Amino acid sequence: MTGRTRRVEGTMIVQRRAVSAVLATAALLLTAGCSSDDGEPSGADGSTPPGRTAAQSSPPGPAAEEAPPAKGSVEVVRTVTTGLRSPWGLAPLPGGDLLVSSRDEATVTRVDEKTGEKTELGEVPGVSPAGEGGLLGIALSPDYASDHMIYAYFTSASDNRVVRMLYDEKKSSGEQLGAPDTVLRGIPKGVVHNGGRIAFGPDKMLYAGTGESGDTGLSQDKESLGGKILRMTPDGDPAPGNPFPDSVVYSYGHRNVQGLAWDDKQRLFASEFGQKTWDELNAIKPGDNYGWPQAEGESGGSRFHDPLAQWSTDEASPSGIAHAVGSVWMAGLGGERLWRVPLEGTKTAADPQAFLEGEYGRLRTVVPAGGDKLWLMTSNTDGRGDAKEGDDRILELKVT
Repeated sequence: MTGRTRRVEGTMIVQRRAVSAVLATAALLLTAGCSSDDGEPSGADGSTPPGRTAAQSSPPGPAAEEAPPAKGSVEVVRTVTTGLRSPWGLAPLPGGDLLVSSRDEATVTRVDEKTGEKTELGEVPGVSPAGEGGLLGIALSPDYASDHMIYAYFTSASDNRVVRMLYDEKKSSGEQLGAPDTVLRGIPKGVVHNGGRIAFGPDKMLYAGTGESGDTGLSQDKESLGGKILRMTPDGDPAPGNPFPDSVVYSYGHRNVQGLAWDDKQRLFASEFGQKTWDELNAIKPGDNYGWPQAEGESGGSRFHDPLAQWSTDEASPSGIAHAVGSVWMAGLGGERLWRVPLEGTKTAADPQAFLEGEYGRLRTVVPAGGDKLWLMTSNTDGRGDAKEGDDRILELKVT
């Protein structure tokens, strides 16, 4: 078939850039319909195009010294814990234990990395769970060793916001979280597209991926915090060097960013939900426009920053991402699989590979566990998955 190759390792059909004219037209916004967090399209027949990668240059930077192998592997080392309810955010503590946020219960739980034992730290006040909103991403302060602060992104009755809370291990279980101190408020909220991923970058600045809350016009509005990647100081002020004066906006034209990760060259990547055609993995350049709602997936022009890789929505519906052993690893909700995207600089070094397809259901969050290890968390108890005995769970993976 002209311009196409079929991968043996996964289920994705990879279409090369040579067919750009027709696909660019198809990737433009279809105003009717919307893909929810589970990635199932709402078009008349439910059909979606096959996946695709776009190996194109993104932010300038030095190329990686050595490209990762074209074919990788994933080994499930063990199940760390089971019985989690609507888990969303995952943050490793110094020493190896894990913190988990529950979207619907608005709690933060500590998981003993060795035994899997769970201890509830407490419930976060002010969280208003509904639809795709609730207690979402969590992250540790870059000065956690001295300040013991946990940052969280959550949906309140009026907006999405970022807060920080003191974690006092000396207090009794259930009472270890201090009162939330609001760092940033005013991120648009909706039943859908609340974003929610937060992470501290190598620069010790706090990054947040937001959604446009179902109001597509917000993504192109630089005055709105919706449909953006935000960059701020730990106190919530615009970070030094941001592309727009006195603004926390770092990049715009996003639909619903749910994954943030940096490679070993400190380059930022982000995963993003498409509407009904293309989900995206983007290499982020400060100040760039990523196209939504004028473009979904690759546009082929110079106005918008094209994705590094893209997939049909039933193959991905991406949430968390992590960088390890030269690749970005992307958790898929609707796709129910873990994607490996080998990188060479800010280009794809080889076709993405799919792993664990259908084995553990919806995959929400993946974070580095050091070296060639990853933590992977499922999302089958959030009302959209097929929960099985033991769900939800955290897995330890070994990857190459």
